[in-house]
This record gives sequence, structure tokens and C-alpha cells, in this order.
Amino acid sequence: MIDNTVFENKTAAYFTLGCKLNFAETSAIGKVLAEQGVRKTRNGEKADICIINTCSVTELADKKCRQAIRRIGKQHPGAFIVVTGCYAQLKPEEVAHIEGVDLVLGSNQKLDILTHIDNLKKKETGGTIVATRTKDIQTFIPSCSSDDRTRHFLKVQDGCDYYCTYCTIPFARGRSRNGSIQSLVHQAEEVARQGGKEIVLTGVNIGDFGKSTGETFIDLIRALDEVEGIIRYRISSIEPNLITDEAIEFVAASNRFAPHFHIPLQSGSDTVLEMMHRKYDTSLFRHKIEKIRSILPHAFIGVDVIVGTRGETDERFDEAAAFIESLNISQLHVFSYSERPGTQALKIAHSVDPKTKQARSRRLMEISEQKLNAFYEQFIGKRAVVLLEHTRKGKHMHGFTGNYIKVETPYNAGLVNQPCEVMLTGWNYDKSALTCKLLVDVE
Repeated sequence: MIDNTVFENKTAAYFTLGCKLNFAETSAIGKVLAEQGVRKTRNGEKADICIINTCSVTELADKKCRQAIRRIGKQHPGAFIVVTGCYAQLKPEEVAHIEGVDLVLGSNQKLDILTHIDNLKKKETGGTIVATRTKDIQTFIPSCSSDDRTRHFLKVQDGCDYYCTYCTIPFARGRSRNGSIQSLVHQAEEVARQGGKEIVLTGVNIGDFGKSTGETFIDLIRALDEVEGIIRYRISSIEPNLITDEAIEFVAASNRFAPHFHIPLQSGSDTVLEMMHRKYDTSLFRHKIEKIRSILPHAFIGVDVIVGTRGETDERFDEAAAFIESLNISQLHVFSYSERPGTQALKIAHSVDPKTKQARSRRLMEISEQKLNAFYEQFIGKRAVVLLEHTRKGKHMHGFTGNYIKVETPYNAGLVNQPCEVMLTGWNYDKSALTCKLLVDVE
């Protein structure tokens, strides 16, 4: 039995590290506490409860999580500190012994926080650990962010069955599972009722949607496309072997699904892809890019790449870089390989030293910058619809076009969360966005 008086006049601060899926789940935790009367802290206010949702995709991510937990403990002295997320699931004992941590919740306990919060009593030594073994995680926990962002992140799927040799995500989040189309449509309708206009579909491996309900990803996006009030959907990262030509054609015909794709490549070398246990080769990946370009020439295509994996010799990296350079894509997201305990990649003989990883990363970032600049410049002088966001930087506000071009305009509170037709006029001062001229509001 939960003692509701524990939460009277309490405040909470929320901290999220890692992916968009984590942001959606943090928001869901916030809703659980808000229903008990817990108020979100204001700027500069000390919190009674701190919720830290962690990431563990690399060793650097683990380090950043440890640093964040210690920093937050100092910023909010006396606060009851709860740590959850992938780092908490993979290394609960390590997290529990970080100074100030009171409760460590595994991936399956995030939304069951009220059951374990234990009257907010601080622990003198070592946090309490509540975590299900990853292999026993079977429940899909729905979540959708609804914080200060204009965009909402709707979790449609969780877990992964792929077990790529470099990755720990299946060990942190369990097997692939998903919500039903009916329940997800209901959540999207609720976002629309609250005034939300853009939804990003998130998950660990969203193209694998349907494992637990017998449905398909194409059926999901068709159903969501019918929800009135949502003017724009974005599909977050989706595996190249799972984004079907049918789905690409559907996006091209849809008025609501944005011409924006985020497709992980990870390596442009077929040999390295095979060592990674990826489920495609460069030929299939090229086909997907060319398919998108053939029917959506203006689409934004972002691509994930990992540099310095075990087995990536100089020759294989050069092969990968040449393949990437040949692709008609918009931007690269470059990650340096990090050794992860328990992964099969550790059995691969050839390792890459840190200095070489840095050099390879710089080379790919230069390719990315060239491609992104070229992509943006082809739209200067063109009209576009921009959904302007709450975010404010100095005297300016920002938003994105359907094809994910970042746009900057003088701040106007009346334009927040409003789709506006603009003329894209040129680069801003630091070439981080395009400037624009407002034309007419679009309903």
C-alpha cells in the first residue's frame, strides 16, 4: 500500500541520458509521480527526488552517467536519488555504490517506481536494487514524452533480438516486444487532444514491430496516418533490412509522415558488416537509399556509422569510407567503437588504437559536413513548412522543415508549436541552421 502523504509538497528533477526512447520513458515516470502530486522543479530549485535515466551504449556513456549521478547529488543535497535505464540494468551493483544513490531500478521497474520508493528515506550506504533479470523482461511499458518540446516521442517498440557482436542493448532491454496498434493510436490521439502536432516514433528496433502482437510496422504507420490533429510523424532509426519498399512508398504518398529517414549502416565494408552480425550488406543498403531518392528526392537521410570496430583494418576502413562517400545521403552520425564486456566482438582479433579511431572519425565527419551543407544549400530560395519549437537561443527560435532542415527566425512566442510557411533565405551566422522569411501561417 502506497502512502500518498509521502509525496505531499514534494518536487522532482528529471535527468535523461542517451536516446529518444529514454526521453519518452522519463516523461512517463514523470506522469506517474505527477499523479501523486509531485511537482517538477523550477530552474534553480532544489529537488526532493531526482530521477536519472541512464544510457550504456558505450564505455564513455557509462562514464558520463557516473559523472552525472555525482554532479546531480551535489546539486540537490539531501534529495532521494533514483537511477534507472540501461546502465542501471547492466551494472546495478556499480550504480548502487555511487555516493548518494538510494534506489536502482531495472528496465522493467521504471514505471513501478511508487512501489519501491520506500518513503523517500535516504540510504546511508549503498542504494537498494530492484531489477528483473534481462532474460525475464517480457512486458512492454508504454510511454510518450510530453514535456517542453514541441515534438512528442511515442514509444512503439522495445528490446532487440539481433545480438550484433558490438552491442549490449539486448542485455539491457531484453527481447523485442511492442504495444498494440490500437493502444498506440489511442496515445497519438491523446497527444493531438493536448495540442501536440508532431510525433517521433521511437524504439530500439522499430522495424521489428509486431513480434508480440502479430501486427506489422506498415500497418502501424497506416493506422497512425489516420489520426486527426497530428500534422507530422517522423520515423526514428530503422534497420535497412526492415524498412520495406512498401513503407518507403507509403511515406512518399502520406501527407503526415515526413520525408525523413534515419538508417543505421554501421560500416561500409561487407567484411566488417559480417563480423558485426548485421543482417544486410552494402548492396541492400545502397538499394534502400536509391529507392528513397527515386521517389523522395528531397528527403533527409541520416546514417549511423561506427568507426574503429574490431576487424576494421586500414583497407576495410578505406573501403567503407569510399562506399559512404558514394551514397546520396544527408548526414552521418559517427560513433567510435567502445569495448563492451560480454559482447562477441571481443573475440575478433584485430583491434584499433584510439588515435586511429579519432583520425577515422574526423575523416567521416568531414564527409558528413560536406553532405549536410550540400543538402541544405539546394533548398535556399525554396518554400517550406516549418514547425517552430519552444526552444529559444538568444533572440532566435528554431524549428524544422518536414525534411529535417533546421530553421532559425526571430523569437515570437505566438509562433510556438505553429506550422508556418517560410522562404528559406540563407545560412545563419554559424551555419548551424538556415534563416527564413515568414510567409503565411499554415493551419
